[in-house]
Amino acid sequence: MAWLILGIAVFTEICWALSLKWAATLGSWQASAVPIALSFLNMGLLALAMRDLPAGTAYAIWTGLGAVGVIIAGIFLFGDKVNPVQAGFMAMIVIGVAGTKLFAQA
Repeated sequence: MAWLILGIAVFTEICWALSLKWAATLGSWQASAVPIALSFLNMGLLALAMRDLPAGTAYAIWTGLGAVGVIIAGIFLFGDKVNPVQAGFMAMIVIGVAGTKLFAQA
């Protein structure tokens, strides 16, 4: 169950980061409330996952997949550009996350 919660936390991390850019383009206080609410949800889910997972494992997976997810979503939603070298480093992050999960004790 902790891994599922961590997966949801990764998804909310991606949504949170993307909502920052969205809120900045709108510039209203209502739009600014979205990333604030998502940050509370995000941290709560991460903390919940850390009850049953090692902190370092959970945090490494959360940050790694969150970063890669934001980059990929930025490509599709905002037209961000990624060169082949960057894509290679993103692949290394995913490989590192997979290894972290594969060899986790929990």
